[in-house]
Amino acid sequence: MDNKLLLVDDDKKLCGMLQNYLALENFDTETIHDGESAASKALSGDYDLVILDIMLPGQSGFEVLKSIRETSTIPVLMLTARGEDIDSIVGLELGADDYLAKPCSPRVLIAHIRAILRRSS
Repeated sequence: MDNKLLLVDDDKKLCGMLQNYLALENFDTETIHDGESAASKALSGDYDLVILDIMLPGQSGFEVLKSIRETSTIPVLMLTARGEDIDSIVGLELGADDYLAKPCSPRVLIAHIRAILRRSS
């Protein structure tokens, strides 16, 4: 059975590329490109893991993460160009399960996703 992922990132080209790569690894991935609808989508119960960027239109990824953590323990992997230590610390303290800086190898991303899913199952 495929794991269902929600990819929240405003970079549509990157989303398309990652969606194709994740499909090759048997992940069913849906994308969303703004922060405003991301939390409700993540909380729908349809997903096994959320991949979340920080810099989003509408609401930041940090705000989305706070909303998710109010009611859910769904695994969240922050994947963002903001690679400063303070950003990763804030993300992890707000409840992210992992934090990866862009750019990263798709193979590294897959390894992190699989590790999180193993821990959360």
